[in-house]
Amino acid sequence: MIPVDEFVVKIHIERRIVDSWIAAGWLMPQRDPELAFSEIDLARAQLIRDLIEDFGVNDEGVSLILHLLDQVHGLRRSMRELLEQMVATRN
Repeated sequence: MIPVDEFVVKIHIERRIVDSWIAAGWLMPQRDPELAFSEIDLARAQLIRDLIEDFGVNDEGVSLILHLLDQVHGLRRSMRELLEQMVATRN
């Protein structure tokens, strides 16, 4: 897990921005007892930063993109589980 101070350094943004992304539901770090981020959180934050800074995507656009990406990942997980069940049934 990555502490918040290290996290903001790695993604090159201010702590208040991370706090706003958490408030928006874009990031969901663990709070045990302090904020701690995973490598997945780091990749997601880098994507958010790139969408905003490099592509000029506004907050509504970021929310939509993240929602769609979450759906794609969920569908991929479901497909993988379904394939595993199919293979197990054949054996």
